[in-house]
Amino acid sequence: MHTDTIQPSVRIMLVDDHPLVRDGLRARLEAVPHFDVVAEADSGADALVLAGSTPVDLVLMDITMRDGSGIDATACLSERHPDIAILILSMHDKLEYVTQAMQAGARGYVLKDAPGKDIVLAIDTVMAGGIYYSAALARQLARPAAAAQDNQLTSREQEVLRHIANGESNKQIARALDLSVRTVETHRLNIKRKLGIEGQAELIKYAVQHAHFDAPR
Repeated sequence: MHTDTIQPSVRIMLVDDHPLVRDGLRARLEAVPHFDVVAEADSGADALVLAGSTPVDLVLMDITMRDGSGIDATACLSERHPDIAILILSMHDKLEYVTQAMQAGARGYVLKDAPGKDIVLAIDTVMAGGIYYSAALARQLARPAAAAQDNQLTSREQEVLRHIANGESNKQIARALDLSVRTVETHRLNIKRKLGIEGQAELIKYAVQHAHFDAPR
């Protein structure tokens, strides 16, 4: 019996204030059979409006735009439309931007000079529930923390730290590691105590910069 293996279409919105960039992205993405670019916006404000009226599965979001930051737009979109996945596509390769984007709710970060196949892989990874970083960023994120700090954390605490870096909640981490939510909360407290970290934002920033990631294949 024949089985239909056609992938469901991914409805994509492009958010970039340069029309030529959007044209190039549209051409590249629509060459992929299961990608469908359904909307384009040249600002975060327009993206918010379109997201309320157009069915969208994923947003490709630039960071630097004339009317404001794509990170701010990501935070607003994530709050109003948590079912829409957001993937940052930017020329900025500083880890502080990656940290801010992930804190705002992005599910991945791809550099604009990455090969076209990386963007396709990033979208497929994010739509499958994963987190994606361009290889150049993944290498930076994979650099181990200072040995003295690394050695303070147990292997379980390192696991929890990796999940924190992926933007997961205590409940999600508990499910992934087969632990109780209370146990995950205890691990978080221990990690912060050992590393001398106080706030939640500081913990997430540390996790994104220092947790050990596997580079995307």
